[in-house]
Amino acid sequence: MQHGPAVRRRKLGEELRALRDRTGLTSGEAARIAGWHQSKISRIETGRSGVKPEDIRLLLDVYAKVVSPEQRALLEALSASAAGPGAGGGEAGRGRQWWHDYRGLLPQEYRDFISLEASARSARTVELSVVPGLLQTPEYARSVTRAALGGLPEPKVDALVDVRLARQSVLRADPPLELSAVLDEAVLRRQIGGPGVMAAQLRHLVQVARLPQVRLQVLPFSVGGHLGLTGPFVIFSFPNIADLDVVVLDHLTSSLYLERKEDLEAYSAAFRTIQAHALPPQDSSDLISSLADDA
Repeated sequence: MQHGPAVRRRKLGEELRALRDRTGLTSGEAARIAGWHQSKISRIETGRSGVKPEDIRLLLDVYAKVVSPEQRALLEALSASAAGPGAGGGEAGRGRQWWHDYRGLLPQEYRDFISLEASARSARTVELSVVPGLLQTPEYARSVTRAALGGLPEPKVDALVDVRLARQSVLRADPPLELSAVLDEAVLRRQIGGPGVMAAQLRHLVQVARLPQVRLQVLPFSVGGHLGLTGPFVIFSFPNIADLDVVVLDHLTSSLYLERKEDLEAYSAAFRTIQAHALPPQDSSDLISSLADDA
């Protein structure tokens, strides 16, 4: 299990790979200009290796024709934060991201989760207890936050709900995040916020399920025991770089990241199995609609 620095290294590698592609250089050519071995470029671009600030500056000199001063400053700061605590740079590399405004409220691990979500091409998620954050209504999000963080002052509740709703912009981005979600039937039947809030949330799920980039399925009680009982998870996949997938075990305000090939294969296989046992999308929408009518 790895925390934020590993995720930031992967993000840095993704950005550097995109810059190299824009220059038209191969990894071998870029390495030769920098005076490095090709394997060093590969390790940096896949996030498997940290990178010193002076190395980043040299590499950005190689890509100078396609790097703006603003982007250069961003990547240099991101490389410092990717090195972990004590390396300097802190949050500067995230200053242009909306979640930077909430840095005093959100733990670094949660900000890393939001960063992954914002840059991913697709997400596959299994949820057992609550509607995924990307699909929550404001009233439902508020009820979940109050229940999970009892006694939290209302201004902080408001801020956490704002964060939850702001995350949903990925579904309206160009291109949008491709979301495949499997919800245990318990998610639909748990009365969070009362009948009115729950009915509105269920109707919202039906509407969101009509989006072409969203595949929503329900795992009915009749399935009995299933692989998802070990806990909810999210699998993020990213464009441009192979082997960049990451499994996120998401808690309310923190996350853990699994990046080993064995973990990715195990969770991907589990998702496929769970999805195969779930109701088809149309049947799932029909069930959600009927529960909304009865709420």
